[in-house]
Amino acid sequence: APLIMATCGSKGSFINISQMIACVGQQSVSGRRMPNGFIHRALPHFPRHSLGAPDKGFVANSFYTGLTGTEFFFHTMGGREGLVDTAVKTAETGYMQRRLMKALEDLTVHYDCSVRNSEANLIQFRYGDDGLDPADM
Repeated sequence: APLIMATCGSKGSFINISQMIACVGQQSVSGRRMPNGFIHRALPHFPRHSLGAPDKGFVANSFYTGLTGTEFFFHTMGGREGLVDTAVKTAETGYMQRRLMKALEDLTVHYDCSVRNSEANLIQFRYGDDGLDPADM
């Protein structure tokens, strides 16, 4: 079922399937490997000056086999950044839509299919450039 959902595009992707079955992969913060949060290491669980793949955020296990404690920490660090990005983009998109609607709120489509503002100035000769009503399509 997950393969079918990813193939038809209804839910998930092939990356999600590989994370479930094979390995989760490299986790990143700000598009880079995990930064040093402690003295010369990403987490206190690793020795100082360690630069190996697991020490810098590579998650070798899959969700099926389960993540170790350090892999889980790295995964949550990357996931938190994704949540913040989603929240910020949602706010920006909502504000952009509000400004657009305020700018267009005095436009109306007249019986001759022209678009005019509240002062009857002509904005567009034919609604949508073709005069077709999307409700009738």
